Amino acid sequence: MCPQTSGSPYPASAEEAQIEKLYLSMIEGWNQRDAQKLAAAFDDDGMIIGCDGTHHSGAQEIEESIARIFRDHATPPFLIKVKSIRMLTADVAQLEALVGMIPPGKEELDPKLHAFQVMTAVRRTRRWTIKHLQNTPAQLHSQPGALDALSHELLADKLNNFS
Repeated sequence: MCPQTSGSPYPASAEEAQIEKLYLSMIEGWNQRDAQKLAAAFDDDGMIIGCDGTHHSGAQEIEESIARIFRDHATPPFLIKVKSIRMLTADVAQLEALVGMIPPGKEELDPKLHAFQVMTAVRRTRRWTIKHLQNTPAQLHSQPGALDALSHELLADKLNNFS
């Protein structure tokens, strides 16, 4: 996916596969409405900043907060497209993804639910964990048709549906 520039002893493709697998395990936790699985991908002091600006800090708080979200809301599963993975250092990586959702009872993506996610992962003794996940709503106010283009991009990748 991305060239390796970190000087790490691991081949770039193996590291990128580990980073993507970490991200997908967190997404699968969301899609399966399994707060414990989602939180298990995070570092002990990891953080999520949600689309509404809410901060959830630490794996335990993330699990508790996400469990409340699952209990109180009908959360649709994510469709995702990983856009890039970059090695920032030998033990720090950044993944960028486009995400969308099909609301319950609907058959099509809701462009108002599109978001960009940026995940920072750290390697701790050979195991990658999520240190930070940022969700930013894809508003794209000054770009007519851009949200529809994002919908097409999400639907074009048949490997992104984990529901």
